[in-house]
Amino acid sequence: MIKQCLFIAFAVFQSFAYSQYELVWSDEFDGEELDLEKWTFDIGQGSWGWGNNELQYYTSNPSNVKVQDGMLNITAQEEQYANANYTSSRIKTKDLYEFQYGKVHARISVPIGQGLWPAFWMLGANIDQVSWPQCGEIDIMEHVNLDPVIHGTHHYNNNGHVYQGGSTVCAADQFNVYSIEWTPNNIIWSLNGNTYYSADIGPNAISKEEFHNPFFFLLNLAVGGNWPGSPNDETDFPANMYVDYVRVYQDVSRVEDLDPAKILIYPNPVNDFAEITSNQEVKEYQVIDLSGRCVFKAQNTSVIDASMFESGMYIIDVSMTNGQKARESFMKI
Repeated sequence: MIKQCLFIAFAVFQSFAYSQYELVWSDEFDGEELDLEKWTFDIGQGSWGWGNNELQYYTSNPSNVKVQDGMLNITAQEEQYANANYTSSRIKTKDLYEFQYGKVHARISVPIGQGLWPAFWMLGANIDQVSWPQCGEIDIMEHVNLDPVIHGTHHYNNNGHVYQGGSTVCAADQFNVYSIEWTPNNIIWSLNGNTYYSADIGPNAISKEEFHNPFFFLLNLAVGGNWPGSPNDETDFPANMYVDYVRVYQDVSRVEDLDPAKILIYPNPVNDFAEITSNQEVKEYQVIDLSGRCVFKAQNTSVIDASMFESGMYIIDVSMTNGQKARESFMKI
Protein backbone atom coordinates (compact mmCIF):
# COMPACT_ATOMS: atom_id res chain seq x y z
CA MET A 1 0.00 0.00 0.00
CA ILE A 2 2.82 2.42 0.88
CA LYS A 3 4.57 1.69 -2.41
CA GLN A 4 1.31 2.14 -4.32
CA CYS A 5 0.69 5.52 -2.69
CA LEU A 6 4.24 6.62 -3.43
CA PHE A 7 3.82 5.55 -7.03
CA ILE A 8 0.57 7.56 -7.36
CA ALA A 9 2.22 10.63 -5.84
CA PHE A 10 5.24 10.18 -8.10
CA ALA A 11 3.00 9.82 -11.16
CA VAL A 12 1.11 13.02 -10.30
CA PHE A 13 4.41 14.85 -9.89
CA GLN A 14 5.65 13.47 -13.22
CA SER A 15 2.48 14.62 -14.99
CA PHE A 16 3.28 18.22 -14.00
CA ALA A 17 7.03 17.97 -14.47
CA TYR A 18 6.98 16.28 -17.87
CA SER A 19 4.11 18.21 -19.47
CA GLN A 20 3.19 16.00 -22.43
CA TYR A 21 5.14 12.97 -21.23
CA GLU A 22 3.04 9.95 -20.28
CA LEU A 23 3.89 6.65 -18.64
CA VAL A 24 3.92 4.10 -21.47
CA TRP A 25 5.63 1.07 -19.88
CA SER A 26 6.75 0.01 -16.43
CA ASP A 27 7.54 -2.89 -14.16
CA GLU A 28 6.87 -2.27 -10.48
CA PHE A 29 7.95 -5.83 -9.54
CA ASP A 30 4.87 -6.21 -7.35
CA GLY A 31 4.14 -9.82 -8.27
CA GLU A 32 5.47 -13.06 -6.84
CA GLU A 33 7.73 -13.90 -9.78
CA LEU A 34 9.44 -12.23 -12.72
CA ASP A 35 6.96 -11.15 -15.42
CA LEU A 36 8.04 -13.24 -18.42
CA GLU A 37 5.83 -11.14 -20.69
CA LYS A 38 8.25 -8.27 -20.00
CA TRP A 39 11.61 -9.96 -19.38
CA THR A 40 13.65 -12.87 -20.66
CA PHE A 41 17.02 -14.30 -19.61
CA ASP A 42 20.54 -14.42 -20.94
CA ILE A 43 21.88 -17.82 -19.90
CA GLY A 44 25.48 -19.02 -19.75
CA GLN A 45 28.89 -17.39 -19.98
CA GLY A 46 28.54 -15.81 -23.39
CA SER A 47 31.52 -15.54 -25.70
CA TRP A 48 33.74 -15.65 -23.34
CA GLY A 49 32.38 -13.88 -20.31
CA TRP A 50 30.03 -11.80 -22.50
CA GLY A 51 33.00 -10.17 -24.23
CA ASN A 52 34.35 -8.74 -20.97
CA ASN A 53 36.08 -11.80 -19.46
CA GLU A 54 33.41 -11.85 -16.72
CA LEU A 55 33.58 -14.76 -14.29
CA GLN A 56 29.92 -15.56 -13.59
CA TYR A 57 27.51 -18.03 -15.18
CA TYR A 58 24.14 -16.37 -15.74
CA THR A 59 21.15 -18.49 -14.72
CA SER A 60 17.40 -18.16 -14.30
CA ASN A 61 17.54 -19.97 -10.96
CA PRO A 62 15.53 -18.53 -8.03
CA SER A 63 18.77 -18.34 -6.07
CA ASN A 64 20.01 -15.79 -8.63
CA VAL A 65 16.86 -13.89 -9.61
CA LYS A 66 13.51 -13.47 -7.90
CA VAL A 67 10.72 -10.97 -7.25
CA GLN A 68 9.85 -10.52 -3.61
CA ASP A 69 8.45 -7.77 -1.37
CA GLY A 70 7.88 -5.44 -4.33
CA MET A 71 11.47 -5.72 -5.53
CA LEU A 72 13.48 -7.48 -8.20
CA ASN A 73 16.45 -9.17 -6.53
CA ILE A 74 19.45 -10.23 -8.64
CA THR A 75 21.90 -12.19 -6.53
CA ALA A 76 25.51 -13.10 -7.31
CA GLN A 77 26.66 -16.29 -5.57
CA GLU A 78 30.13 -17.73 -5.06
CA GLU A 79 29.56 -21.31 -6.15
CA GLN A 80 30.74 -23.86 -8.69
CA TYR A 81 28.35 -23.98 -11.64
CA ALA A 82 29.21 -25.43 -15.03
CA ASN A 83 32.73 -24.07 -15.67
CA ALA A 84 32.32 -20.98 -13.49
CA ASN A 85 33.10 -20.15 -9.86
CA TYR A 86 30.21 -17.67 -9.59
CA THR A 87 26.56 -17.43 -10.63
CA SER A 88 24.33 -14.43 -11.20
CA SER A 89 21.54 -13.31 -13.51
CA ARG A 90 21.01 -11.04 -16.51
CA ILE A 91 17.51 -10.18 -17.73
CA LYS A 92 16.41 -8.20 -20.77
CA THR A 93 13.31 -6.97 -22.62
CA LYS A 94 14.66 -8.01 -26.05
CA ASP A 95 11.82 -9.03 -28.42
CA LEU A 96 9.30 -8.15 -25.67
CA TYR A 97 9.62 -4.39 -25.26
CA GLU A 98 11.64 -1.80 -27.13
CA PHE A 99 11.19 1.93 -27.63
CA GLN A 100 12.70 4.98 -29.28
CA TYR A 101 13.10 8.26 -27.35
CA GLY A 102 11.63 9.01 -23.94
CA LYS A 103 12.46 9.36 -20.26
CA VAL A 104 13.58 6.36 -18.24
CA HIS A 105 13.66 6.08 -14.45
CA ALA A 106 14.75 3.16 -12.30
CA ARG A 107 15.13 3.02 -8.52
CA ILE A 108 18.01 0.70 -7.72
CA SER A 109 20.34 -0.32 -4.91
CA VAL A 110 23.53 -2.21 -5.79
CA PRO A 111 26.11 -4.19 -3.80
CA ILE A 112 29.54 -2.73 -3.06
CA GLY A 113 32.62 -4.94 -3.32
CA GLN A 114 35.76 -5.67 -5.27
CA GLY A 115 34.91 -7.48 -8.52
CA LEU A 116 31.19 -6.58 -8.54
CA TRP A 117 29.76 -4.87 -11.62
CA PRO A 118 25.99 -4.14 -11.55
CA ALA A 119 24.39 -2.34 -14.47
CA PHE A 120 21.14 -0.99 -15.89
CA TRP A 121 21.59 -0.44 -19.61
CA MET A 122 20.17 -0.58 -23.14
CA LEU A 123 21.11 -2.11 -26.49
CA GLY A 124 19.86 -1.37 -29.98
CA ALA A 125 17.06 -3.75 -30.94
CA ASN A 126 18.73 -4.39 -34.31
CA ILE A 127 21.78 -6.00 -32.69
CA ASP A 128 21.13 -9.35 -34.38
CA GLN A 129 21.20 -7.68 -37.79
CA VAL A 130 24.09 -5.22 -37.40
CA SER A 131 26.01 -6.55 -34.34
CA TRP A 132 27.72 -4.48 -31.63
CA PRO A 133 28.77 -1.64 -31.45
CA GLN A 134 26.88 -0.75 -34.64
CA CYS A 135 23.60 -1.27 -32.76
CA GLY A 136 24.58 1.25 -30.08
CA GLU A 137 24.60 0.91 -26.30
CA ILE A 138 23.29 3.28 -23.61
CA ASP A 139 24.53 2.54 -20.08
CA ILE A 140 22.08 4.26 -17.76
CA MET A 141 23.95 3.15 -14.64
CA GLU A 142 27.10 1.14 -13.99
CA HIS A 143 28.99 0.72 -10.75
CA VAL A 144 32.27 -1.10 -10.12
CA ASN A 145 34.05 -2.30 -7.01
CA LEU A 146 34.18 0.11 -4.05
CA ASP A 147 34.06 3.27 -6.15
CA PRO A 148 32.01 6.14 -4.64
CA VAL A 149 30.68 7.06 -8.10
CA ILE A 150 28.33 5.72 -10.77
CA HIS A 151 28.85 5.96 -14.51
CA GLY A 152 26.63 6.81 -17.51
CA THR A 153 28.02 6.03 -20.97
CA HIS A 154 27.05 5.62 -24.60
CA HIS A 155 28.86 3.29 -27.02
CA TYR A 156 28.74 3.47 -30.81
CA ASN A 157 30.63 2.72 -34.00
CA ASN A 158 32.87 5.25 -35.74
CA ASN A 159 35.32 3.13 -37.71
CA GLY A 160 35.52 1.02 -34.57
CA HIS A 161 34.20 1.05 -31.00
CA VAL A 162 33.90 4.52 -29.46
CA TYR A 163 32.50 5.37 -26.04
CA GLN A 164 31.90 8.58 -24.12
CA GLY A 165 30.30 9.25 -20.77
CA GLY A 166 30.34 10.86 -17.38
CA SER A 167 30.23 9.95 -13.70
CA THR A 168 29.01 11.43 -10.46
CA VAL A 169 29.41 10.81 -6.74
CA CYS A 170 26.85 8.33 -5.47
CA ALA A 171 26.18 6.13 -2.44
CA ALA A 172 25.20 3.28 -4.76
CA ASP A 173 24.43 0.82 -1.96
CA GLN A 174 21.48 3.08 -1.07
CA PHE A 175 18.38 3.37 -3.25
CA ASN A 176 18.82 6.00 -5.95
CA VAL A 177 16.80 6.97 -9.02
CA TYR A 178 18.86 6.59 -12.20
CA SER A 179 17.47 8.35 -15.27
CA ILE A 180 18.03 9.28 -18.87
CA GLU A 181 16.15 11.65 -21.13
CA TRP A 182 16.57 10.50 -24.74
CA THR A 183 15.50 12.83 -27.56
CA PRO A 184 16.45 13.14 -31.25
CA ASN A 185 19.13 15.63 -30.19
CA ASN A 186 20.50 14.51 -26.81
CA ILE A 187 20.85 11.78 -24.22
CA ILE A 188 20.91 13.31 -20.73
CA TRP A 189 21.90 11.30 -17.63
CA SER A 190 20.58 12.19 -14.16
CA LEU A 191 20.97 10.92 -10.61
CA ASN A 192 18.02 11.61 -8.30
CA GLY A 193 16.84 14.33 -10.67
CA ASN A 194 20.23 16.05 -10.99
CA THR A 195 21.83 16.07 -14.45
CA TYR A 196 25.48 15.02 -14.56
CA TYR A 197 26.19 14.27 -18.24
CA SER A 198 24.75 15.05 -21.67
CA ALA A 199 25.63 13.61 -25.08
CA ASP A 200 24.90 15.24 -28.43
CA ILE A 201 23.29 12.81 -30.89
CA GLY A 202 21.67 15.45 -33.11
CA PRO A 203 22.19 16.20 -36.82
CA ASN A 204 25.71 17.58 -36.24
CA ALA A 205 26.89 14.61 -34.17
CA ILE A 206 29.40 12.36 -35.96
CA SER A 207 28.46 8.72 -36.60
CA LYS A 208 25.68 8.46 -34.00
CA GLU A 209 22.87 7.12 -36.15
CA GLU A 210 22.68 4.14 -33.78
CA PHE A 211 20.79 6.27 -31.28
CA HIS A 212 17.83 6.92 -33.55
CA ASN A 213 16.51 3.37 -33.51
CA PRO A 214 14.56 1.38 -30.87
CA PHE A 215 16.45 0.00 -27.86
CA PHE A 216 15.67 -2.62 -25.21
CA PHE A 217 16.60 -2.85 -21.50
CA LEU A 218 19.05 -5.07 -19.61
CA LEU A 219 19.61 -5.49 -15.87
CA ASN A 220 22.49 -7.59 -14.57
CA LEU A 221 25.03 -8.12 -11.84
CA ALA A 222 28.37 -9.23 -13.29
CA VAL A 223 31.25 -10.68 -11.31
CA GLY A 224 34.77 -9.87 -12.43
CA GLY A 225 35.70 -8.77 -15.93
CA ASN A 226 38.10 -6.42 -17.62
CA TRP A 227 36.87 -3.32 -15.85
CA PRO A 228 36.42 -4.30 -12.16
CA GLY A 229 38.91 -7.17 -12.01
CA SER A 230 38.31 -10.24 -9.86
CA PRO A 231 36.73 -10.43 -6.39
CA ASN A 232 39.02 -10.78 -3.39
CA ASP A 233 38.75 -12.21 0.11
CA GLU A 234 36.89 -9.10 1.31
CA THR A 235 34.11 -9.35 -1.29
CA ASP A 236 30.88 -10.42 0.40
CA PHE A 237 28.73 -13.14 -1.22
CA PRO A 238 25.87 -13.47 -1.77
CA ALA A 239 25.77 -9.98 -3.28
CA ASN A 240 22.34 -8.48 -3.93
CA MET A 241 21.14 -5.92 -6.48
CA TYR A 242 17.62 -4.62 -5.79
CA VAL A 243 15.38 -2.90 -8.35
CA ASP A 244 12.22 -1.18 -7.10
CA TYR A 245 10.87 -0.17 -10.51
CA VAL A 246 11.67 0.61 -14.13
CA ARG A 247 9.47 3.23 -15.87
CA VAL A 248 9.35 4.67 -19.38
CA TYR A 249 7.68 7.97 -20.26
CA GLN A 250 7.22 9.27 -23.79
CA ASP A 251 6.20 12.61 -25.25
CA VAL A 252 2.74 11.92 -26.65
CA SER A 253 2.96 14.98 -28.90
CA ARG A 254 5.94 13.36 -30.61
CA VAL A 255 4.92 9.72 -30.85
CA GLU A 256 1.27 10.65 -31.53
CA ASP A 257 -0.87 7.54 -32.06
CA LEU A 258 1.73 5.37 -33.73
CA ASP A 259 1.34 1.68 -32.93
CA PRO A 260 4.64 -0.04 -32.01
CA ALA A 261 4.65 -2.31 -35.05
CA LYS A 262 8.16 -3.50 -35.82
CA ILE A 263 9.94 -2.45 -38.99
CA LEU A 264 13.55 -2.48 -40.08
CA ILE A 265 15.26 -0.24 -42.63
CA TYR A 266 17.98 -2.10 -44.52
CA PRO A 267 20.64 -1.11 -45.24
CA ASN A 268 21.00 1.58 -42.60
CA PRO A 269 22.89 3.91 -43.18
CA VAL A 270 21.40 4.32 -46.69
CA ASN A 271 23.30 5.31 -49.81
CA ASP A 272 20.75 5.21 -52.65
CA PHE A 273 18.00 2.67 -52.00
CA ALA A 274 16.73 0.91 -48.88
CA GLU A 275 13.95 -1.55 -48.07
CA ILE A 276 11.31 -1.39 -45.33
CA THR A 277 11.08 -4.92 -43.91
CA SER A 278 8.07 -5.91 -41.80
CA ASN A 279 5.72 -8.84 -41.24
CA GLN A 280 2.93 -6.52 -42.43
CA GLU A 281 2.28 -5.07 -45.89
CA VAL A 282 3.26 -1.43 -46.29
CA LYS A 283 0.39 0.83 -47.39
CA GLU A 284 2.19 4.17 -47.38
CA TYR A 285 5.02 6.03 -45.73
CA GLN A 286 6.40 9.53 -45.35
CA VAL A 287 9.98 10.60 -44.70
CA ILE A 288 10.52 13.52 -42.31
CA ASP A 289 13.73 15.41 -41.62
CA LEU A 290 14.73 16.42 -38.09
CA SER A 291 13.20 19.87 -38.55
CA GLY A 292 9.79 18.16 -38.94
CA ARG A 293 9.48 18.81 -42.70
CA CYS A 294 8.05 16.02 -44.87
CA VAL A 295 10.54 15.46 -47.70
CA PHE A 296 9.01 12.43 -49.43
CA LYS A 297 5.85 10.32 -49.56
CA ALA A 298 5.10 7.01 -51.25
CA GLN A 299 2.26 4.46 -51.44
CA ASN A 300 2.07 0.70 -51.99
CA THR A 301 5.82 0.19 -51.92
CA SER A 302 8.41 -0.79 -49.34
CA VAL A 303 11.32 0.68 -51.30
CA ILE A 304 12.86 3.98 -50.21
CA ASP A 305 14.59 5.97 -52.95
CA ALA A 306 16.99 8.04 -50.85
CA SER A 307 19.17 9.14 -53.76
CA MET A 308 17.51 12.58 -53.76
CA PHE A 309 17.94 13.18 -50.00
CA GLU A 310 20.66 15.30 -48.49
CA SER A 311 23.03 13.58 -46.06
CA GLY A 312 21.69 13.39 -42.53
CA MET A 313 19.20 11.72 -40.21
CA TYR A 314 15.56 11.10 -41.20
CA ILE A 315 12.42 9.73 -39.53
CA ILE A 316 10.07 7.47 -41.50
CA ASP A 317 6.41 7.02 -40.51
CA VAL A 318 4.89 3.87 -42.01
CA SER A 319 1.21 2.88 -42.26
CA MET A 320 0.40 -0.81 -42.79
CA THR A 321 -2.56 -2.20 -44.73
CA ASN A 322 -3.92 -3.65 -41.46
CA GLY A 323 -4.09 -0.19 -39.85
CA GLN A 324 -0.95 -0.49 -37.72
CA LYS A 325 1.63 2.26 -37.78
CA ALA A 326 5.33 2.30 -37.03
CA ARG A 327 8.15 4.81 -36.81
CA GLU A 328 11.83 4.24 -37.54
CA SER A 329 14.86 6.36 -38.37
CA PHE A 330 17.68 6.05 -40.85
CA MET A 331 20.85 7.85 -41.85
CA LYS A 332 21.43 9.02 -45.42
CA ILE A 333 25.15 9.06 -46.31
